Amino acid sequence: MLKSTPNIQHKILVILIIGAQITFAALPVYKIKVIDSIPHSETRFTQGLFWDGDELWESTGLEGKSKIYRMNKKGETFDSLAMPGFHFGEGIAKIGNKMLWLTWRSNIGFVLSQKPLRILGTFPIAGEGWGLSVWQGNWIMSNGSSTLSVLSFRDMKVIKTIDVKAGGVPVSRLNELEVVGDTLYANVWHSDSIAVISLPSGNVVKWLDFSERAKNIRKKHPNAEVLNGTAFDGKNLWITGKNWPWIYRVSYYITPNAR
Repeated sequence: MLKSTPNIQHKILVILIIGAQITFAALPVYKIKVIDSIPHSETRFTQGLFWDGDELWESTGLEGKSKIYRMNKKGETFDSLAMPGFHFGEGIAKIGNKMLWLTWRSNIGFVLSQKPLRILGTFPIAGEGWGLSVWQGNWIMSNGSSTLSVLSFRDMKVIKTIDVKAGGVPVSRLNELEVVGDTLYANVWHSDSIAVISLPSGNVVKWLDFSERAKNIRKKHPNAEVLNGTAFDGKNLWITGKNWPWIYRVSYYITPNAR
């Protein structure tokens, strides 16, 4: 489990501004603490991230530049695959040797084998593809709204949907996803926060705040963009952002002054 302070019962009012939407919820906010880091190319527009044993996988976006990278635990790339055509790549996830790779607005996703890393075919996506992870043996996908779709492992058809809310208010722009048990960590586009969501209810139970470090990164690295990319190594979370110079191993702790 990640470090926290279980006996502290501080509750603060969270005001999360996402574009024109403001979500109010009396939920705990946890400050993210960096434990370690590995290098990350500042040319990678991160869309997906996950650990598979000692291998770290990343997908990137932008039309005509989308790629998948397979890295070792030091962040060194030893395999990669470019997305065919002029698609904008999005989230990735794997079950067994089967991997899915979403596109943003092309209305398709790619089916791949992990070993060897190659494209096997495509499947249809109704609407946009954003983040992707695995939950209870199936795929779980975000599309930029407050609704998550659970897709069948076999044919990628929607089995059910889950509405995500914080204090009863929908939380939209859910982006990159990482599931740990029945807990979903979701980046929220245009924010430096990660929503911690209980499945299958869809209720946000806490927020993870990385705003201080994220602002410093963007100040020192002009090409760095939003926080996006969350992976779990079996013990800790790792997070990064689009064009960030590092991927960070983190823990989190509660503080009444996190906002």
